[in-house]
This record gives sequence, C-alpha cells and structure tokens, in this order.
Amino acid sequence: MTSEAEEKLRAGGMSRASAARHAARFAELQSALRAAGGDPSRAARYVVPGRIEVLGKHTDYAGGRSLLCAVERGFTLVAVARDDARMRILDARTMELAESEIGPAMEAPPRHWSTYPFTVARRMARDFPALSSIRGADIAFASDLPRAAGVSSSSALVVATFLALADVNELRALPDFTTHIADSEHLAGYLGAVENGWSFGDLAGDTGVGTLGGSEDHTAILCARPNELVQYTFRPVEFERAVPLPDGYSFAIGVSGVRAEKTGAARERYNRASRALSVIVEVWRRETGRSDQTAAAALESSPSALAELHAILERADTTGTGFTPAQLLTRLDHFVVESEELIPAASEALSRGDLGAFSDIVRRSQERAERLLANQTPETIELARSATELGAVAASAFGAGFGGSVWALISTADEEEFLRRWERNYRARFPARTPDDDGSFFTTRAGPPAMRID
Repeated sequence: MTSEAEEKLRAGGMSRASAARHAARFAELQSALRAAGGDPSRAARYVVPGRIEVLGKHTDYAGGRSLLCAVERGFTLVAVARDDARMRILDARTMELAESEIGPAMEAPPRHWSTYPFTVARRMARDFPALSSIRGADIAFASDLPRAAGVSSSSALVVATFLALADVNELRALPDFTTHIADSEHLAGYLGAVENGWSFGDLAGDTGVGTLGGSEDHTAILCARPNELVQYTFRPVEFERAVPLPDGYSFAIGVSGVRAEKTGAARERYNRASRALSVIVEVWRRETGRSDQTAAAALESSPSALAELHAILERADTTGTGFTPAQLLTRLDHFVVESEELIPAASEALSRGDLGAFSDIVRRSQERAERLLANQTPETIELARSATELGAVAASAFGAGFGGSVWALISTADEEEFLRRWERNYRARFPARTPDDDGSFFTTRAGPPAMRID
C-alpha cells in the first residue's frame, strides 16, 4: 500500500522506487527519535537531496556558472520543535547524538559531522536577532549519500538543518528574513555564505566550516527541477536556463573511494584553487582601481577586460601571494573556458539533442580539470575513462576534486549491466578502494529539490 509520504514525494517529481525508499525511512527515524528521548508525534518530515555538478568545476565561488541537477539519494529528516533553545541532532544510522544550546556564541566542533548543523544554528542566531528566544529542535536524520564523495552530503546537511530550524521558529514570517532572503535562489546564496563564512548582503560573515566554496551545491539542492538540468550563475545566484535530460537516459555515479573531505586533508588543496581566483581579483582591483568582487564581474566590466587582465597578470608582482603569474594565468584560463565557453555550449547541445557534441564538451572539461586544475586522482581519471569505453555518452569527475566521484550519462535500458561492468573494472584496477557502506556505484534520475512532506 502506498503511503501518504510516498505519494507526496512522487507528486514532487521523485521516481517510484526512490519515493518508497525515503518514505520507509520516516518510520525508522521516528523510532530513533523516540529512543533518543524525543517526541516524534509532532515531527515535520523532509527529504533533502545530494547533487551532481554536471559541469562547473571550481567556478561558482568566482561568480561563474554551473550546470547542475539533484540526485534522488539524500537526507531523510524528521524534526520536532522544543520549548527551549537546545538543538539535539541524531544520526539514526549510528545513533550518535550531538547537542548544544543555540546562540551566537555556540561552538562547532571541527572535523565532525556536527560542524555543519552547529554552524548553521550559530549563524541563524547571529543573523536574525528578532529570534530573541530561538526555539531548538530534536532532529533525527538518515542519509544514503556516500560521505566525502563529491555528491554534496555536507551541504545537504546544512540545508536540512536550516529548513528544520527555520520552520520550528517560523523564520519566514520575520521581516528581517524576507528583507534578506526573498526566494529559493537567495536562500541558496545565503546558505553558501553560512558554509564558507562570507557575508551575505549586510549580514556579517562568520567562521563557516573552513572551506572557501560557493553556493552551487545549495542551489542544486533547493532549486533543482525533476528530469532537467539547471544552469545558474553565482554571486548572486541567478537562474539562466533549464535543459531537459534526454528521454531514456539517466546518470550512473561511481565513487572513487578517495575521500574528498572538505574539513580534512583535501581542504587546503581545495581552498588553494579558490584563493588563486581571489588573488587574481585583488591584483585586478589594485591595477585598475575598480571594485569588482569576483573574477566574473571583472571579466564583464568591458569587452577588453580579459585581454587587459592577462596583461596585468603577466607583469604583476605576486610576491607573498603563494602564486606565480603563470599559475594565476593558468587558473584564469581554466575558469574562463569552463564558465564562459563549455557550459553554455553543453546546454545548447543538450537542448537540440546533440549528444555527440555534448560528449566532446564534457571530455574537454575533464581533460582541463586534469591538466589545469590538477585536482584529479588516478582513480577519478580511470572512472571517467572507463565509463566512456563502456559506452557512456559522457563522463566527468565532479565536486571539489582531489578524490570524490564521477558521473556517467548512460542509457536507462542498459543501466544495470553498465553499472556492474563499470564497478567490476574499477575494482580490478584499484582493489584497495573498497566499496562504501552506502553504495559506491548507483544510478539516479535528475531529481526534485528539497521537500517538506507534511
């Protein structure tokens, strides 16, 4: 018998199998919440997906563009309002409970999953002082997203925490909230700033979680469209177009097993790619007297801006920045081609059904990530290569890089056989990369955005 939750998830655009899987977890979460001392009878229910960055490697935090979709895996969450300011959040799979009083001075423990929900709660308390008596919540979650795998499990937890705390505090009814956050795009931009610690409008910045990323993850999670890819630019978040995924095709995801921990060992390498573009903008402002905040804004300032910026960087004194002029020029080249050339061309190719052209564009993006970004590992390179050898239309690593996952666009009719051969080949090539408990190889449609079920 189909449950009410399953029906609502399907009405929101989720496939039958995925809707059934998430709906079944709600009962498990309510039991876990009861076991942890919460009252599940008044629980609100949410599904918050992970995402695929189809194209847009390290572009969003510099104001560039990305081509995105949600996956149908993600966080299933139940939340109950409390009568005090305490937040208790339970990972129902491990029964690990994290709790703290919510307030502007609350601490977020480093290198732990609770860093993300505690950072959200602290920033909300600082940004919306009208919540003078903020209400806490008892929250239980379960996730079938592989962790530290590039599918944005960390940002999904950020979004899930915000949605739960916003609802129990009726945050959207506050004038302070609607002044700063008018729609889902604004909310995605705000939550990106919560995670990276930047200011958002006149809402002052915070420490964030320690990574200098952008808001493409939050945008995909909040603004995805079922069976479509969405193209956005960032800083601010602005919708450009939606492109239907071709009929009869779905995504296969292969997780390399090389963990891309944004709060772990890969963080410095990830942040270095971000800092390079920040240095480029600093040099540009110093030499031109302009006040552009992002690389994209600098390049849009005039038709000759790119040539002018190249000339500035070639002669720039970069002592003390950690980068040579040649390194900055390489980083600029990657950003410009990925954001301004490859992504618009890929969207256009898909819109006219030209999968051959789309394949060529994705291949160029992957090759440039390997050569110019230098954020690929032998494992992700092998996953992308072998996927196309096995017949995928296109395949590319995605996310922060330095590990993580690869997507492959495949025929839905052949997905089981493709997935079996892809995983078998990878395990033979890298036997030390053991499967993740949550499933390292899986298929997904382009799924719907985050949903509250009741």
